[in-house]
Amino acid sequence: MVMRERSYMEGEADSLPEAGRRLGPLRHLLRFLAPYKKQLAGAAVALVIAASTVLGLGMGLRHLVDGAFGSGDPALLDRAVVVLLGVVFLLAIASYARFYLVSWIGERVVADIRKAVFDHVLTLSPGFFEITRTGDVLSRLTTDTTLIQVVVGSSASIALRNTLLFIGGTAMLIVTSPKLTGLVFLVVPLVVAPIIIFGRRVRRLSRDSQDRLADVGVYIEESLNAIRTVQAFTHEPMDRGRFSDRVEDAFATSVRRIAARAMLTATVIVLVFSAVSAILWLGGRSVLDGTMSGGDLSAFVFYAVVVAGAVGAISEVVGDLQRASGATERLMELLSVASPVVAPALPVALPEPARGRVEFDRVRFRYPARPDRPALEDFSLTVQPGEKIAIVGPSGAGKTTVFQLLLRFYDPESGAVRLDGVDVRHAAPAALRGRIGLVPQEPVIFSADAMENIRYGRPDASDAEVRAAADAAAATDFLDRLPDGFATFLGEKGVRLSGGQRQRIAIARAILRDPALLLLDEATSALDAESERAVQVALDRLMVGRTTLVIAHRLATVLKADRIVVLDQGRIVATGTHAELTRQGGLYARLAALQFDQAADALATMRDGTG
Repeated sequence: MVMRERSYMEGEADSLPEAGRRLGPLRHLLRFLAPYKKQLAGAAVALVIAASTVLGLGMGLRHLVDGAFGSGDPALLDRAVVVLLGVVFLLAIASYARFYLVSWIGERVVADIRKAVFDHVLTLSPGFFEITRTGDVLSRLTTDTTLIQVVVGSSASIALRNTLLFIGGTAMLIVTSPKLTGLVFLVVPLVVAPIIIFGRRVRRLSRDSQDRLADVGVYIEESLNAIRTVQAFTHEPMDRGRFSDRVEDAFATSVRRIAARAMLTATVIVLVFSAVSAILWLGGRSVLDGTMSGGDLSAFVFYAVVVAGAVGAISEVVGDLQRASGATERLMELLSVASPVVAPALPVALPEPARGRVEFDRVRFRYPARPDRPALEDFSLTVQPGEKIAIVGPSGAGKTTVFQLLLRFYDPESGAVRLDGVDVRHAAPAALRGRIGLVPQEPVIFSADAMENIRYGRPDASDAEVRAAADAAAATDFLDRLPDGFATFLGEKGVRLSGGQRQRIAIARAILRDPALLLLDEATSALDAESERAVQVALDRLMVGRTTLVIAHRLATVLKADRIVVLDQGRIVATGTHAELTRQGGLYARLAALQFDQAADALATMRDGTG
């Protein structure tokens, strides 16, 4: 079911430099962290205090061993324990502040990133979604941002804290015993090497794991959105198998990542604590021969454990940083995608009042997903204010493309599209679309109640205006019969409504918008005869005084048009009234004759059945 397509983002990812394989992409998070300087400063202070108190414990331990234990003075021991408890309380308070502030920053930054990505995605033209999987976008908005939250809200803090402990612990090691410290750092290259080697592998496998997880999300979305089709064609066994394959691919990639990260951690632990054991042995010999005090050895071992623990923690966090680097890279790719449809820096104001004059001037256009075949070729059409134009033609002739260009979902390769004399490329998209009302062939119903679905056409409309629009669309009767009337939740994609009811909701939405230009794409195609008659009356009232473009096959709609435009393979092949085009013969006459023959056959069948 799912076909792997090459997206804008994948194409861009191919060109990423080798440096992107490391932690470089994490620098893009700085602009999201910048607004929270106060919280960052507070977290940094708490971090320094916590690290300093841990390091102070080593000095306290040396004084306790050499002073209290060496002198045998109970009072000195009491004071040492009191000081130790004070340091512990200070450590607890600093750790609380650090954890709270860092976690808050992590959650805040992820929320900002999600909003930024979603806001950007909403600006991308439909052409982007022709060649990019929606599930891939969803994966970046959910899974990838969660990985970043882990790093910003936890792992980064752990890395910084342990870096401070490593630096401070190293300094204290040198102060305590330079000779033993030299031995400690003989093992440092052995620890750094596996971090670099395995870290790169974890980074690559993390990216692969996220991609495979996106595949899983895509398949879930497509299958569940088409659940009726899946079940109608008894496709469940095959879908289970395909989904299982994708899950197993994601699992296998994750296992490879986990294995690499586990090997990294285990290697570092073995090397670090082997070194600590060797140093403890050498230090113990120094205490026995009197060249080092027991307190110095205790402090040295404490700092060695701190340094070793810091290196181990950093090595473990590197895996999180690598994964977050991959996630950041994917999100920044998405944020860097530029829409070919861009709002002008200085938009031209559309004239007031709106008139609804439409002009296509020698337009040529091809869809991004089908660059080898023009959807419109040398297309010119002028529609006067208040005129009703029917656009007819076979499937794929370019009828819907006319609407797509008017709404400026795409820009033509050549030529111009104008509304009220203004090139749509020079107008603000919101102002342009605010003058247009669209009733699509497949109505979109959102997961909300009926009131909110109709109000989608004009968010500031009152309840009375929404009800009036529903009356005009012949939707009030069936909406009032719902359990909670207009407040009834309609289900995801309107599953609780019939096709005709969904269409009337869409028509009410367009009526509420009160547009200067009305676009009807097979607006009555899903209605039964009785509902179609009621809605057609409402549409007739709505179309009075408005420019209307109608994509239609039914002759009842076509016959009422002022002009009929016949499209074939992206070109206008004929224009005129129904009578004129029928006399001329050609494509329209064939389409009309075919529909008349079908209507006559249906009528004859009904008569035979009742006779």
